[in-house]
Amino acid sequence: MKSISLLAVAMTLSSGLLFAAAHSEGPMVVAKDQSVANGVVSASMVKADDNGWLVVHRTDAMMKPGPVVGYAPLRSGDNLDVAAILQEPVSSGDMLMLMVHGEAGGTATGIFEYTLGATEDGPIRMNGELVMTVITAN
Repeated sequence: MKSISLLAVAMTLSSGLLFAAAHSEGPMVVAKDQSVANGVVSASMVKADDNGWLVVHRTDAMMKPGPVVGYAPLRSGDNLDVAAILQEPVSSGDMLMLMVHGEAGGTATGIFEYTLGATEDGPIRMNGELVMTVITAN
């Protein structure tokens, strides 16, 4: 009975977090540390002002975005359970930056064209800050 009560509390808190995130202003990424053994990294919720991309960058303790290792398309608005297929191996303990990128500036709509430092399909900023979160692969 005690474990059922704890489970109910945990579910209530996590759904409350998603509800609050979904009703906040501006773009955001909600994700937690996770196993990537299946070759996928997921965000429980991504909010985007326009169509774009959830882009998975390698990063480290310096928190600078590194090479892109995966991406997934986003619709304008709230996107739940966004899964990006990893395009190269990621090891347990690797830090990953999940970042919102736009669809603007490229030559083709619906084709991810960003390369590190480019302006095509580049990162979205809110109040001068990148819209992202960092997780650790388990």
